[in-house]
Amino acid sequence: MSSFFTDLAHQYIDGEWRPGKGSWDIIDFNPYNGEKLASITVATADEVDQAYRAAEQAQPAWADTNPYARRAVLEKALRIVEEREAEIGDAIVAELGGTRLKAAFELHLAKEFLREAVQLALRPTGQLLPSPTEGKENRVYRVPVGVVGVISPFNFPFLLSLKSVAPALALGNAVVLKPHQNTPVCGGTLLAKVFEDAGLPAGLLNVVVTDIAEIGDALLEHPIPQLISFTGSDKVGRHVATVCAANLKQTVLELGGNSALIVLDDADVDYAVDAAVFSRYVHQGQVCMAANRILVDRAVEKEFTEKFVAKVASLRVGDPADPSTQIGPLINSSQADAVSKLVDQTVADGATALLHGRAEGNVVSPSVLTGLAADSPVLHQEIFGPVALLVPFDGEDEAVRIANDTPYGLSGAVHTGDIERGVRVGQRIRTGMIHINDGTVHDEPIVPFGGEKNSGLGRLNGEATVEAFTTQKWISVQHGRSQFPF
Repeated sequence: MSSFFTDLAHQYIDGEWRPGKGSWDIIDFNPYNGEKLASITVATADEVDQAYRAAEQAQPAWADTNPYARRAVLEKALRIVEEREAEIGDAIVAELGGTRLKAAFELHLAKEFLREAVQLALRPTGQLLPSPTEGKENRVYRVPVGVVGVISPFNFPFLLSLKSVAPALALGNAVVLKPHQNTPVCGGTLLAKVFEDAGLPAGLLNVVVTDIAEIGDALLEHPIPQLISFTGSDKVGRHVATVCAANLKQTVLELGGNSALIVLDDADVDYAVDAAVFSRYVHQGQVCMAANRILVDRAVEKEFTEKFVAKVASLRVGDPADPSTQIGPLINSSQADAVSKLVDQTVADGATALLHGRAEGNVVSPSVLTGLAADSPVLHQEIFGPVALLVPFDGEDEAVRIANDTPYGLSGAVHTGDIERGVRVGQRIRTGMIHINDGTVHDEPIVPFGGEKNSGLGRLNGEATVEAFTTQKWISVQHGRSQFPF
């Protein structure tokens, strides 16, 4: 594992591993123990330009490559991930403080998405459409968009980079990937190594480890990429959308959430507790789909609250490398400080802390807050940390109103003894995804993934991925002679 952080601490441009030419270094730390994992000199705007131009030059031949040959590269990449799974898991634990359970979860999903990408190479199909003009044949081709810029987050860096990179490549595109500066290896250069070893031709995947402080908006404004796929906060996503719109670029934006897990009066309380604890505290709550708000019908509020608090209090907090740990560190000290201050401020504003988590380094133990005022700011924002908000309600209508009272709309869940009742409630909640009698944290390779409102634009997975990373081209053929009015 340590060799990853030694060997892959470089830029990867046009098939070459090279140092960046910026004036400062990104230091890659282990968020649990502060160990320095790597130091990477940032890429400059000129190197971003080189990466895009390498992609532009390599892409046409790749698009013309037999899709079965493209599929073979993806198949080999999958085999490499399977062979190196233990090493990659160790890297996830070290670089982002993921627990062993979380690393296994991320790698399981990564392999599933690679398997789907293998199939995507053969997925695009054309159409023959009728014409009102006699003798005309309308052919509609689905072709790659060309060059794709991918910007990935720190929380599931290997999976969420792969989720855009692999299908974009399978469908005949070239990619320039910028990982988050807190996870430059798992989210960036590790993918470059996997695809290099899988035989991907040079120039088709380029990884630039850099920061907006060095390159500004060069990654977004560059004339070559036709599509930017961004996963991250809604604040940054709004900026990405604005810059891309000004430059007439398409975007796929997977942004933040403030999901509600609703426990109706006929729910299986014990099961709902299990689902809610996982949905809120998996990866320390650093998940866009996490159940920030746990809405509980007053008929079962007392029982649910007692059991929920007891289960949360039993979670094991500490070293993510220990297989028994369930809550590890937040990604950095600023995030840990922000979460601690948010809890303290919310309690100072009148909320009741059934559990009040404390920070030791970047490890923040879980909090459970209740008694929140309806206008409490914390109810309307995304909390990227181990903090659950318990909110009582009276009946379905109030549950739906509270669930919808947020600028976000990514995921959610409804727990009930009547499945169709759950579906009816789910249909009333303005969210891209909602799960009946389950948790809020789900992603599957062929099911459309995305949000409403401030949670993003567009969808990924399955046919939605084909739509995102290809475009349509109309070629008409006139058999015989057209008649022109002059």
